[in-house]
Amino acid sequence: MYIGLISDTHGIFDEPFRKFLGPVDEIWHAGDFGSIGVAEAISAFKPLRGVYGNCDGYDVRLEYPLFQLFRCEDMKVLMTHIGGYPGRYDPRARAMIDEYRPDVFVCGHSHILKVVNDTKRDMLVINPGAEGIQGFHIVRTALRFRIEGRDIRDMEVFELDKVRTGREAEAR
Repeated sequence: MYIGLISDTHGIFDEPFRKFLGPVDEIWHAGDFGSIGVAEAISAFKPLRGVYGNCDGYDVRLEYPLFQLFRCEDMKVLMTHIGGYPGRYDPRARAMIDEYRPDVFVCGHSHILKVVNDTKRDMLVINPGAEGIQGFHIVRTALRFRIEGRDIRDMEVFELDKVRTGREAEAR
């Protein structure tokens, strides 16, 4: 399965990211859609799995849960918005990780792209950073990768200067 992973869109799903995510089979969104309209635009573009974030309103929270636990190929995936990193997990996330023991833990919230192995829990932790323009981050980011059986491979990072959008970004 070819996965596109985004988070913290905060109301933005524009052409450079649509182009990057065009080849994927499914998009995962790790929260802070910004509006139900953005969630609908993404789900009209590609099949979507998502969770709500701390900035999402009740309209998004009615459609998307606090966390999702699912299988992709032979991997157990746990996704929530506020997660943290090995040694610094949010207490609620750490409790879910310890209960469900996922192979892959996906979160957002920090606006910082990070992919790291948690060797203590034998899982991969993935945060795609922020696709939107709201927040302190300088670079807008997204990921895409393949899951085949128990392997994650061909991971690619998409980066876009936060000040560049639309046609200006495509010309870069």
